[in-house]
Amino acid sequence: MRPPAMLRRAAAALALALGLLAAAPASAFYLPGVAPNDFHKKDPLLVKVNKLTSTKTQLPYSYYSLPFCKPDTIVDSAENLGEVLRGDRIENSPYVFEMREPKMCQIVCRASIDDKQAKELKEKIGDEYRVNMILDNLPLVVPIAWQDRDAVVYQGGYHVGVKGQYAVKYHKDETTELSRIVGFEVKPFSINHQFEGQWNDKNTRLITCDPHASKLVTNSDTPQEVEAGKEIIFTYDVGFEESDVKWASRWDTYLLMTDDQIHWFSIVNSLMIVLFLSGMVAMIMLRTLYRDISRYNQLETEEEAQEETGWKLVHGDVFRPPVNSDLLCVCVGTGVQFFGMLLVTMIFAVLGFLSPSNRGGLMTAMLLTWVLMGLFAGYASSRFYKMFKGSEWKSITLKTAFLFPGIAFGIFFILNALIWGEKSSGAVPFTTMFALVLLWFGISVPLVFVGSYLGFKQPAIEAPVKTNKIPRQVPEQAWYMNPAFTILIGGILPFGAVFIELFFILTSIWLHQFYYIFGFLFLVFIILIITCAEITIVLCYFQLCSEDYNWWWRSYLTSGSSAIYLFLYAGFYFFTKLQITKLVSGILYFGYMLLASFAFCVLTGTIGFCACFWFTRLIYSSVKID
Repeated sequence: MRPPAMLRRAAAALALALGLLAAAPASAFYLPGVAPNDFHKKDPLLVKVNKLTSTKTQLPYSYYSLPFCKPDTIVDSAENLGEVLRGDRIENSPYVFEMREPKMCQIVCRASIDDKQAKELKEKIGDEYRVNMILDNLPLVVPIAWQDRDAVVYQGGYHVGVKGQYAVKYHKDETTELSRIVGFEVKPFSINHQFEGQWNDKNTRLITCDPHASKLVTNSDTPQEVEAGKEIIFTYDVGFEESDVKWASRWDTYLLMTDDQIHWFSIVNSLMIVLFLSGMVAMIMLRTLYRDISRYNQLETEEEAQEETGWKLVHGDVFRPPVNSDLLCVCVGTGVQFFGMLLVTMIFAVLGFLSPSNRGGLMTAMLLTWVLMGLFAGYASSRFYKMFKGSEWKSITLKTAFLFPGIAFGIFFILNALIWGEKSSGAVPFTTMFALVLLWFGISVPLVFVGSYLGFKQPAIEAPVKTNKIPRQVPEQAWYMNPAFTILIGGILPFGAVFIELFFILTSIWLHQFYYIFGFLFLVFIILIITCAEITIVLCYFQLCSEDYNWWWRSYLTSGSSAIYLFLYAGFYFFTKLQITKLVSGILYFGYMLLASFAFCVLTGTIGFCACFWFTRLIYSSVKID
């Protein structure tokens, strides 16, 4: 007995997540897009269909949710965890090509649509849904002439409601006569086909397209209208073009950018500005600190010591545990988990293991890395917890293991319920949800406990100065040292470091375009780390000079406030770049962007906090304190 499709998907996703071979029929494991397939002439080429997508609704649907022609038996392809979470639904199709064998006016099927099907089809056409297909792991694209340039760019999939005139590009080996597929293009048309006599399944000769009479379709003078009760005849053509493009370079044309000059100039300009500002900040800080430390160490008389001002005065309170220290430890531990996940994922991406040819690979890698980084999350949170004189390490471990993942899973579950209500294929099946929970409880939580146990067994981090029993009163601060003001100001520079790259990331996610320049993204990530660290150190230094020693939470929120600007920019992007009109689609967008902003706050806040913690320990261990 064959298991249900959703159960098979979940089993395959969980098997891949645990590092096992998901696709049992395969003779050997290989990374998609790495191992080429060689074809002899007339070898069958199986075309697979993927989800229907729309930038207007952001709700994917299965290809067979519309009255398209179906094969005798629909077979789901094995999908990894990332593909399932992205809403990919890869299935076989009735389209079968033969290598280097052109076909014209091939009838797929004849269908009569009812009122419900006609309504659904019209809605999908109105929402500009696109049909996505795959041939030899290459997505179907529509070539579009590049305005003002003698070049062609490619758009993924073709709009629902048109006929496909396919073109398969291949690279031929002259010595072996074997060929490799290097392109899969389509020129879409909408044709109202007509025929004479009785319908004889696929052997009927069409009036509107007859290869025997040399009458081929080249335009859409007679488009097919979608009306209930009307018949639709689905046909396709396929041609083969020899190409000089080699198999190893076949993705280059897919990844061609239409705005490359603006993209590269903006990124380089942004990086240079941030590097310059960071260098200036570092130079100022080093010179100022050197002067302060030299002056404090030269105070010899008691009168001079009594008249000292600035950050040395608060040495007895600067390492006093903050309010809600448990929550701060949890936030820092979660931030360390995020940092490790992004660092490892980016390294793999830069090395080419997470290219667009490996569908779902990026999301799968991020999830698995997040789970494994639970070890470091538990270690970091327990180390700080013990420094704050905490004794219940199991309590802090549970909070670290469940606080952020619980919030994220709750938001994800609610959004998934909304997608499920729209009957979209983007809804994660219950079995896949179970696989995610199993990864969380079965791997992540135990690793957090192991890391926390190891961290708590280590000696407590000792402060370089003693803490007074009675807290010192913080003097009245100037308006520009108000916590809310400095926190909001501190988040501007980290956001500026990722501003340009953020635009292209959002475009990739919400406008369904490829994102692949991980080298620049990794460089931006490094600049983000430097910027968060230095802006937090500078503002912390000013705060301590004003004799305000409550720096723990403020150092976390200073760089973490960049998430506020990220969310505001997400709103600006929504109203200026997207054409979303559905309420559910808008809720999905802002729900996921809220979750992304929350994660960005945890990440940047942790970077700023750790930098400030290192800075305060450094300066207070460098001065003589009697």
